Amino acid sequence: MDLTEHTLQKELIMDGKVIKVEKHRVTLPNQKEGIREVVKHPGAVAILAVKDGKILFVEQFRKALEHTLIEIPAGKVESGEERIKTAIRELEEETGYTSVRLSLLHEFYVSPGFCDEYISLYYTDTLVESDELKPDDDEFVKHHWLTLDEAIKWMKEGKIKDAKTMIALMHFQLEQNK
Repeated sequence: MDLTEHTLQKELIMDGKVIKVEKHRVTLPNQKEGIREVVKHPGAVAILAVKDGKILFVEQFRKALEHTLIEIPAGKVESGEERIKTAIRELEEETGYTSVRLSLLHEFYVSPGFCDEYISLYYTDTLVESDELKPDDDEFVKHHWLTLDEAIKWMKEGKIKDAKTMIALMHFQLEQNK
């Protein structure tokens, strides 16, 4: 059986600063019609940054959740920007560090049931302090340096709940146990 849904019509519901929301009328695999609400996102990067055996985290307020989250540095890809350049820019903006070398670990969808956001996860252990912390005007962050064991403990205790961060930590733990 073909599981593909075919789009019959798209309607732009909202065109925001970061996302667009579309309403799609589709033909389902059983030939009936359905409605799908789709969030269009430009994509993002995340960076697992390690220095002297400790992982760099940022804590910031997330309005959608109405509280702070502890995450690895991350950010949205700007139009026409290469993902690796986004990673370098976001690392510097959020942490005040840059990197001599970044390597791509994984790429994954965040919430494919309704959103097309795709994250590229990079790794660096070549952090170099940049001239100054350059956060966006509306971005306020606190930094945490944790060992892998401390980070896993925070995850188990529910202090780290962000999926991209959990994926990065699990990957790092698997690599350490080889």
